Amino acid sequence: MGHTVAEKIIEAHLVKGKLESGSEIGLRIDHTLTQDATGTMVFLEFMAMGIPRVKTEVSVSYVDHNLIQADFKNADDHRFLRTVAAKYGVIYSRPGNGISHQVHLERFSVPGKTLLGSDSHTPTNGGSSMLAIGSGGLDVAMAMAGHPFYLIMPQIVGVRLTGTLEPWVSGKDVILEMLRRLTVKGGVGKIFEYFGPGVQSLSTTDRATIGNMGAELGATTSIFPSDHRTREFLESQGRLDSWKEILADDDARYSSTIDIDLAALEPLIACPSSPDNVKKVSEVEGISVSQVIIGSSVNSSFRDLMITAKAVEGRHCHPDVSFEINPGSSQALLNVAQAGGVSNLILSGARIHQSGCLGCIGMSQAPATGTVSLRTFPRNFPGRSGTFPDNVYLCSPETAVASAIFGKISDPRKLGVYPKVSNPAKYLINDENFLFPEKDSSEVQVVTGPNIKPFPKMGPLEDSLEGVILLKLGDNITTDDIMPAGSKILPFRSNIEALSEFVFSNIDTGFHLKARSNRGGFIVGGENYGQGSSREHAAIVPRFLGISAKIAKNFARIHKANLINFGILPITFVNPSDYDTVLQGDTLMLRGLRNALEHSPSEFIAEVLPSGKKIPLRIDVTDRERKILLAGGLINLATQ
Repeated sequence: MGHTVAEKIIEAHLVKGKLESGSEIGLRIDHTLTQDATGTMVFLEFMAMGIPRVKTEVSVSYVDHNLIQADFKNADDHRFLRTVAAKYGVIYSRPGNGISHQVHLERFSVPGKTLLGSDSHTPTNGGSSMLAIGSGGLDVAMAMAGHPFYLIMPQIVGVRLTGTLEPWVSGKDVILEMLRRLTVKGGVGKIFEYFGPGVQSLSTTDRATIGNMGAELGATTSIFPSDHRTREFLESQGRLDSWKEILADDDARYSSTIDIDLAALEPLIACPSSPDNVKKVSEVEGISVSQVIIGSSVNSSFRDLMITAKAVEGRHCHPDVSFEINPGSSQALLNVAQAGGVSNLILSGARIHQSGCLGCIGMSQAPATGTVSLRTFPRNFPGRSGTFPDNVYLCSPETAVASAIFGKISDPRKLGVYPKVSNPAKYLINDENFLFPEKDSSEVQVVTGPNIKPFPKMGPLEDSLEGVILLKLGDNITTDDIMPAGSKILPFRSNIEALSEFVFSNIDTGFHLKARSNRGGFIVGGENYGQGSSREHAAIVPRFLGISAKIAKNFARIHKANLINFGILPITFVNPSDYDTVLQGDTLMLRGLRNALEHSPSEFIAEVLPSGKKIPLRIDVTDRERKILLAGGLINLATQ
């Protein structure tokens, strides 16, 4: 039987396990990327392992999140990242150079290679046929140290594309259609592989948009074939020598197949406050809009910005709209300027910001109270914008620019003739914003500031845990709910003690005090607990506060891996109905945990005190993960 594109790449990098869905596999990692909101902790973890230099083919440290230097904290982090990259053989991408996953796509992506990133939108690089996976930072640190990346072998779901997109419909509408059909839980344990005749009509940056927001489906990653469109893109980047063809075999089989006729799609929009709350734009037209932002984490390529610039030519944004542009990379902005697009944007009333994430993670660009914000971003979780409550909609650049012009949510087809935009045959390239490490880094000194604290030490798992249920939460709790972002909080990502004051702060402002006074306790959640960002701080900080177990109906992939990496037991209900019988404030006693973990399946009984009610629970982990949990975390195990 033939292989899919994903299977071919996995098989070429397989160091442990077999290509059997549901079994644990270990993959050799070729590339890693980090960004500054997660990267400081990644490098503190890497330094704790005592490895003199990274062992990957390519590792890049990007600065794209904490760009606002309101005080010394972010500037100190950037200096630390620059010097630690030089010390350990990592390429450093300077502030303003662009967003990690987009810049990596442009300057470093190689079809058939593996990429592990401490950013959940790393699968953007699936657009150039990389097996690109987002993960917690400690997994990236381990990969930089030469260790395999472990995961459960996903199902590979084929997405057959036919037809071609109609004018004013783009790649964003394809992934919104996937979210409409499957929801934010529909991709858990899956790789989505796009194939079929419709794929040929999608450029690499269109594909990257779809790969980026595959993260919102909960997917392990998304991937496209490496074909003539991939070759075209790499040649335009001056990197033709990186291209090779990778196609699925004619007799390849997928675990299941989804069919999408591109010609049947129309402009779509995700309504507040989840990426899967998708409707046709025509169904919500007329809602007044106060803010429109195009760019940031997704839809910030040359094509996206030039479509916007062409659409506003001879037009001005509505007087009630703050119209804002976040380029994904300095390269994209440079080439838009070369094509005359920047002047169009300025004349239309747009505010052009530096290349970076910015509003996507609440780092500025918060909308006004009680207003509607349209964004081309990948997420609209409640309060993520920096305003709480908020009304954030997600859409394509086409829908966004139409709404900016008319001052209300508008079907972009009302703008008339669709502008013709072609990606450059040869991009203007500027690699001066990368700092490449010297071969001999013995004289390099790593510089830290007062806000950068060493990685906290954590002890081994105790055999019994007794504690209060500090919070009982519902379904689809995000890592933004657990560990919020924003300009106030993100600068503390390298200081766990200071960061701990903000954990669950959007839900319970006094949670950290409650956790400290109770010397830990338990968190109870529903379905898909921990969806969203890869931020490992959503695991590190609860562990720092003494929480050694979380109980849920089930966990999102990356968050579960992060919990295990930092010694927190990811416990599930044997009978999901028992979720309804436990209450916030109940005291639980868990006995015999070490013995339970040493056996498979790991099942045990929780006792509710003082009633004595018994609740059967389960820890579903691999043999390797058992050892990590018993040691109290991956660093403990790696340094034993």
